Amino acid sequence: MIDAGQLAALAAVLRSGGFERAARLLGVTSSAISQRIRALEELVGSPLIIRSQPCQPTEAGSRLFRHAEELALLEQGLRRDLGLKQGVGNANAVWPSLRIAVNADSLATWFVSAMTAVPETLFDLVLDDQDHSADWLKRGEVRAAVSGSPQAAQGCDSRPLGALRYIATASPAFYQDWFGKTGVTALTLAQAPVVTFNAKDQLQPRWAQLATGSSVIGPSHWLPSSQAFVDASVAGLGWGMNPQVLVEKHIAEGRLMPLIDGLPLDVPLYWHVSRSIKVQLKPLTDAVVLSAKSALQPIELPVENA
Repeated sequence: MIDAGQLAALAAVLRSGGFERAARLLGVTSSAISQRIRALEELVGSPLIIRSQPCQPTEAGSRLFRHAEELALLEQGLRRDLGLKQGVGNANAVWPSLRIAVNADSLATWFVSAMTAVPETLFDLVLDDQDHSADWLKRGEVRAAVSGSPQAAQGCDSRPLGALRYIATASPAFYQDWFGKTGVTALTLAQAPVVTFNAKDQLQPRWAQLATGSSVIGPSHWLPSSQAFVDASVAGLGWGMNPQVLVEKHIAEGRLMPLIDGLPLDVPLYWHVSRSIKVQLKPLTDAVVLSAKSALQPIELPVENA
Protein backbone atom coordinates (compact mmCIF):
# COMPACT_ATOMS: atom_id res chain seq x y z
CA MET A 1 0.00 0.00 0.00
CA ILE A 2 1.28 3.44 -0.92
CA ASP A 3 1.03 5.90 1.96
CA ALA A 4 -1.27 8.79 1.08
CA GLY A 5 0.94 11.33 2.86
CA GLN A 6 4.00 10.19 0.93
CA LEU A 7 2.12 10.38 -2.35
CA ALA A 8 0.86 13.87 -1.48
CA ALA A 9 4.43 14.95 -0.74
CA LEU A 10 5.61 13.72 -4.12
CA ALA A 11 2.79 15.50 -5.92
CA ALA A 12 3.43 18.73 -4.01
CA VAL A 13 7.15 18.71 -4.84
CA LEU A 14 6.52 18.14 -8.54
CA ARG A 15 3.71 20.70 -8.72
CA SER A 16 5.62 23.41 -6.88
CA GLY A 17 9.10 22.57 -8.17
CA GLY A 18 10.84 22.30 -4.80
CA PHE A 19 10.84 20.77 -1.34
CA GLU A 20 10.44 24.03 0.60
CA ARG A 21 7.50 25.17 -1.50
CA ALA A 22 5.93 21.72 -1.13
CA ALA A 23 6.33 21.99 2.63
CA ARG A 24 4.50 25.32 2.65
CA LEU A 25 1.72 23.87 0.49
CA LEU A 26 1.16 20.96 2.86
CA GLY A 27 1.82 22.88 6.08
CA VAL A 28 4.73 20.68 7.22
CA THR A 29 8.50 21.07 7.46
CA SER A 30 10.95 20.54 4.60
CA SER A 31 12.45 17.72 6.64
CA ALA A 32 9.08 15.97 6.75
CA ILE A 33 8.77 16.25 2.97
CA SER A 34 12.25 14.79 2.52
CA GLN A 35 11.47 11.90 4.86
CA ARG A 36 8.24 11.09 3.03
CA ILE A 37 9.93 11.16 -0.37
CA ARG A 38 12.80 9.00 0.91
CA ALA A 39 10.37 6.46 2.34
CA LEU A 40 8.42 6.35 -0.90
CA GLU A 41 11.60 5.86 -2.92
CA GLU A 42 12.60 3.00 -0.63
CA LEU A 43 9.19 1.41 -1.12
CA VAL A 44 9.36 1.74 -4.92
CA GLY A 45 13.02 0.82 -5.07
CA SER A 46 14.11 3.64 -7.35
CA PRO A 47 14.59 7.43 -7.33
CA LEU A 48 11.42 9.42 -7.96
CA ILE A 49 12.68 13.00 -8.14
CA ILE A 50 15.60 14.62 -9.91
CA ARG A 51 16.87 17.23 -7.44
CA SER A 52 17.19 20.07 -9.94
CA GLN A 53 15.82 23.60 -10.08
CA PRO A 54 12.93 23.06 -10.44
CA CYS A 55 12.63 19.44 -9.34
CA GLN A 56 11.77 17.02 -12.13
CA PRO A 57 10.28 13.52 -11.96
CA THR A 58 12.06 10.36 -12.99
CA GLU A 59 10.09 7.91 -15.11
CA ALA A 60 8.85 6.17 -11.96
CA GLY A 61 8.11 9.53 -10.38
CA SER A 62 6.00 10.56 -13.36
CA ARG A 63 3.97 7.37 -13.10
CA LEU A 64 3.32 7.89 -9.39
CA PHE A 65 2.47 11.54 -10.01
CA ARG A 66 -0.16 10.51 -12.57
CA HIS A 67 -1.48 8.00 -10.04
CA ALA A 68 -1.79 10.79 -7.45
CA GLU A 69 -3.72 12.91 -9.97
CA GLU A 70 -6.08 10.04 -10.73
CA LEU A 71 -6.74 9.44 -7.03
CA ALA A 72 -7.49 13.13 -6.51
CA LEU A 73 -9.91 13.08 -9.45
CA LEU A 74 -11.63 9.98 -8.11
CA GLU A 75 -12.05 11.63 -4.70
CA GLN A 76 -13.37 14.77 -6.35
CA GLY A 77 -15.93 12.72 -8.29
CA LEU A 78 -16.99 10.97 -5.10
CA ARG A 79 -17.48 14.29 -3.30
CA ARG A 80 -19.49 15.54 -6.25
CA ASP A 81 -21.69 12.42 -6.26
CA LEU A 82 -22.29 12.76 -2.52
CA GLY A 83 -23.02 16.46 -2.75
CA LEU A 84 -19.98 17.38 -0.67
CA LYS A 85 -17.98 20.55 -1.22
CA GLN A 86 -14.66 21.46 0.29
CA GLY A 87 -15.55 25.12 0.30
CA VAL A 88 -13.65 28.29 -0.49
CA GLY A 89 -10.91 29.05 2.02
CA ASN A 90 -10.75 25.54 3.45
CA ALA A 91 -7.12 25.07 4.50
CA ASN A 92 -7.47 21.30 4.26
CA ALA A 93 -8.80 21.34 0.70
CA VAL A 94 -7.03 18.95 -1.64
CA TRP A 95 -7.95 19.82 -5.20
CA PRO A 96 -6.84 17.68 -8.15
CA SER A 97 -4.33 19.26 -10.50
CA LEU A 98 -4.83 18.74 -14.24
CA ARG A 99 -2.01 19.19 -16.73
CA ILE A 100 -3.45 20.15 -20.10
CA ALA A 101 -1.84 21.16 -23.40
CA VAL A 102 -3.54 24.08 -25.12
CA ASN A 103 -2.59 26.53 -27.85
CA ALA A 104 -2.03 30.13 -26.80
CA ASP A 105 -4.81 31.60 -28.95
CA SER A 106 -7.43 29.28 -27.44
CA LEU A 107 -6.22 30.30 -23.99
CA ALA A 108 -6.48 33.96 -24.98
CA THR A 109 -9.97 33.67 -26.46
CA TRP A 110 -12.17 30.96 -24.96
CA PHE A 111 -10.44 28.32 -22.81
CA VAL A 112 -10.36 30.28 -19.54
CA SER A 113 -14.17 30.33 -19.41
CA ALA A 114 -14.13 26.52 -19.53
CA MET A 115 -11.66 26.41 -16.64
CA THR A 116 -13.80 28.68 -14.47
CA ALA A 117 -16.78 26.37 -14.99
CA VAL A 118 -14.99 23.52 -13.18
CA PRO A 119 -14.67 24.33 -9.46
CA GLU A 120 -12.24 22.78 -6.97
CA THR A 121 -9.70 22.01 -9.69
CA LEU A 122 -6.18 23.31 -10.25
CA PHE A 123 -4.90 23.73 -13.81
CA ASP A 124 -1.32 23.26 -14.99
CA LEU A 125 -1.33 24.42 -18.60
CA VAL A 126 1.30 23.61 -21.20
CA LEU A 127 1.26 26.04 -24.13
CA ASP A 128 2.05 24.63 -27.54
CA ASP A 129 0.95 25.06 -31.13
CA GLN A 130 -2.31 23.29 -31.92
CA ASP A 131 -0.48 21.12 -34.47
CA HIS A 132 1.87 19.84 -31.76
CA SER A 133 -0.16 19.82 -28.53
CA ALA A 134 -1.27 16.21 -29.01
CA ASP A 135 2.39 15.16 -28.82
CA TRP A 136 2.25 15.89 -25.09
CA LEU A 137 -0.52 13.31 -24.77
CA LYS A 138 1.47 10.74 -26.73
CA ARG A 139 4.34 11.18 -24.27
CA GLY A 140 1.97 10.85 -21.30
CA GLU A 141 2.89 14.31 -20.01
CA VAL A 142 -0.66 15.73 -20.01
CA ARG A 143 -4.13 14.27 -19.46
CA ALA A 144 -5.97 16.25 -22.14
CA ALA A 145 -5.19 18.61 -25.00
CA VAL A 146 -6.71 21.10 -27.41
CA SER A 147 -5.30 19.94 -30.72
CA GLY A 148 -5.55 20.72 -34.39
CA SER A 149 -5.50 17.02 -35.25
CA PRO A 150 -8.69 14.94 -35.37
CA GLN A 151 -6.65 11.74 -34.95
CA ALA A 152 -6.70 10.62 -31.33
CA ALA A 153 -3.46 9.50 -29.73
CA GLN A 154 -3.28 5.91 -28.51
CA GLY A 155 -5.38 5.48 -25.38
CA CYS A 156 -7.24 8.74 -25.95
CA ASP A 157 -10.57 9.91 -27.33
CA SER A 158 -11.01 12.87 -29.68
CA ARG A 159 -14.03 15.05 -30.38
CA PRO A 160 -14.44 18.15 -32.58
CA LEU A 161 -14.78 21.51 -30.86
CA GLY A 162 -15.07 23.97 -33.72
CA ALA A 163 -12.78 26.16 -35.79
CA LEU A 164 -10.91 29.21 -34.50
CA ARG A 165 -11.23 31.89 -37.17
CA TYR A 166 -8.14 33.93 -38.05
CA ILE A 167 -7.98 37.14 -40.06
CA ALA A 168 -4.84 38.31 -41.86
CA THR A 169 -4.55 41.85 -40.50
CA ALA A 170 -2.25 44.86 -40.58
CA SER A 171 -2.44 48.52 -39.66
CA PRO A 172 -3.75 50.81 -42.43
CA ALA A 173 -0.36 52.55 -42.63
CA PHE A 174 1.48 49.22 -42.97
CA TYR A 175 -0.96 48.10 -45.65
CA GLN A 176 -0.43 51.30 -47.60
CA ASP A 177 3.37 51.00 -47.40
CA TRP A 178 3.60 47.36 -48.50
CA PHE A 179 0.41 46.56 -50.40
CA GLY A 180 -1.00 49.95 -51.41
CA LYS A 181 0.34 50.00 -54.97
CA THR A 182 -0.14 46.44 -56.24
CA GLY A 183 -2.30 44.81 -53.55
CA VAL A 184 -1.68 41.48 -51.84
CA THR A 185 0.31 39.31 -54.22
CA ALA A 186 2.83 36.50 -53.91
CA LEU A 187 5.58 39.07 -54.49
CA THR A 188 4.40 41.60 -51.90
CA LEU A 189 3.82 38.88 -49.27
CA ALA A 190 7.35 37.60 -49.90
CA GLN A 191 8.71 41.09 -49.17
CA ALA A 192 6.49 42.49 -46.38
CA PRO A 193 7.54 41.96 -42.74
CA VAL A 194 5.36 39.44 -40.94
CA VAL A 195 4.68 38.62 -37.30
CA THR A 196 5.15 34.97 -36.30
CA PHE A 197 4.35 33.40 -32.93
CA ASN A 198 7.22 30.87 -32.95
CA ALA A 199 8.94 28.39 -35.24
CA LYS A 200 5.94 26.04 -35.08
CA ASP A 201 3.50 28.73 -36.26
CA GLN A 202 2.49 27.98 -39.85
CA LEU A 203 -0.65 30.13 -40.02
CA GLN A 204 0.94 32.93 -42.05
CA PRO A 205 2.35 30.63 -44.78
CA ARG A 206 -0.95 28.74 -44.89
CA TRP A 207 -2.91 31.93 -45.47
CA ALA A 208 -0.41 33.16 -48.05
CA GLN A 209 -0.86 29.87 -49.92
CA LEU A 210 -4.63 30.29 -49.74
CA ALA A 211 -4.48 33.90 -50.93
CA THR A 212 -1.86 33.74 -53.67
CA GLY A 213 -0.92 30.12 -54.32
CA SER A 214 2.52 30.66 -52.76
CA SER A 215 3.44 30.03 -49.12
CA VAL A 216 6.55 32.23 -49.24
CA ILE A 217 6.41 35.08 -46.70
CA GLY A 218 8.75 37.92 -45.83
CA PRO A 219 11.16 38.51 -42.93
CA SER A 220 9.62 37.79 -39.54
CA HIS A 221 9.29 39.29 -36.11
CA TRP A 222 9.00 36.52 -33.48
CA LEU A 223 6.43 37.31 -30.77
CA PRO A 224 5.27 34.35 -28.61
CA SER A 225 2.28 36.13 -27.06
CA SER A 226 -1.28 36.37 -28.37
CA GLN A 227 -1.79 39.89 -27.03
CA ALA A 228 1.64 41.10 -28.16
CA PHE A 229 0.81 39.65 -31.58
CA VAL A 230 -2.22 41.94 -31.82
CA ASP A 231 -0.32 44.90 -30.39
CA ALA A 232 2.48 44.43 -32.94
CA SER A 233 -0.03 44.38 -35.78
CA VAL A 234 -1.68 47.58 -34.51
CA ALA A 235 1.74 49.22 -34.12
CA GLY A 236 2.59 48.44 -37.74
CA LEU A 237 5.48 46.04 -37.16
CA GLY A 238 4.11 43.56 -39.67
CA TRP A 239 1.06 41.68 -40.83
CA GLY A 240 -0.11 38.53 -39.09
CA MET A 241 -2.90 36.04 -38.51
CA ASN A 242 -4.93 37.15 -35.51
CA PRO A 243 -7.98 35.44 -33.98
CA GLN A 244 -11.04 37.30 -35.21
CA VAL A 245 -12.38 37.76 -31.70
CA LEU A 246 -9.22 39.61 -30.64
CA VAL A 247 -9.19 42.05 -33.56
CA GLU A 248 -12.87 42.72 -34.29
CA LYS A 249 -12.88 45.95 -32.26
CA HIS A 250 -9.57 47.11 -33.76
CA ILE A 251 -10.94 46.55 -37.27
CA ALA A 252 -14.23 48.31 -36.47
CA GLU A 253 -12.36 51.33 -35.09
CA GLY A 254 -9.85 51.49 -37.94
CA ARG A 255 -6.68 50.48 -36.12
CA LEU A 256 -6.41 47.27 -38.16
CA MET A 257 -7.70 46.12 -41.53
CA PRO A 258 -7.94 42.74 -43.24
CA LEU A 259 -5.35 42.22 -45.96
CA ILE A 260 -8.12 40.70 -48.10
CA ASP A 261 -11.79 41.07 -47.18
CA GLY A 262 -13.72 37.83 -46.87
CA LEU A 263 -10.69 35.54 -46.75
CA PRO A 264 -10.41 34.15 -43.20
CA LEU A 265 -8.48 31.04 -42.22
CA ASP A 266 -10.49 28.64 -40.06
CA VAL A 267 -8.37 26.30 -37.93
CA PRO A 268 -10.30 23.23 -36.67
CA LEU A 269 -9.72 22.31 -33.04
CA TYR A 270 -10.33 19.01 -31.26
CA TRP A 271 -10.49 17.97 -27.62
CA HIS A 272 -8.30 14.98 -26.82
CA VAL A 273 -8.64 13.30 -23.45
CA SER A 274 -6.98 10.29 -21.87
CA ARG A 275 -9.44 7.41 -21.93
CA SER A 276 -8.30 6.16 -18.51
CA ILE A 277 -9.77 9.20 -16.74
CA LYS A 278 -12.34 10.49 -19.23
CA VAL A 279 -15.17 9.76 -16.78
CA GLN A 280 -13.47 11.85 -14.11
CA LEU A 281 -12.80 14.60 -16.65
CA LYS A 282 -16.38 14.71 -17.95
CA PRO A 283 -17.23 17.98 -16.13
CA LEU A 284 -14.21 19.62 -17.77
CA THR A 285 -15.01 18.08 -21.15
CA ASP A 286 -18.58 19.38 -20.94
CA ALA A 287 -17.31 22.86 -20.02
CA VAL A 288 -14.74 22.84 -22.84
CA VAL A 289 -17.35 21.80 -25.42
CA LEU A 290 -19.81 24.47 -24.22
CA SER A 291 -17.22 27.23 -24.14
CA ALA A 292 -15.88 26.27 -27.57
CA LYS A 293 -19.39 26.23 -29.04
CA SER A 294 -19.94 29.84 -28.04
CA ALA A 295 -16.61 31.05 -29.46
CA LEU A 296 -15.67 28.86 -32.43
CA GLN A 297 -17.02 28.40 -35.93
CA PRO A 298 -18.67 25.07 -36.85
CA ILE A 299 -16.21 22.68 -38.44
CA GLU A 300 -17.11 22.05 -42.07
CA LEU A 301 -17.11 18.29 -42.59
CA PRO A 302 -16.29 16.92 -46.04
CA VAL A 303 -19.31 16.01 -48.14
CA GLU A 304 -19.39 12.31 -48.96
CA ASN A 305 -20.35 11.24 -52.45
CA ALA A 306 -23.73 9.57 -52.65
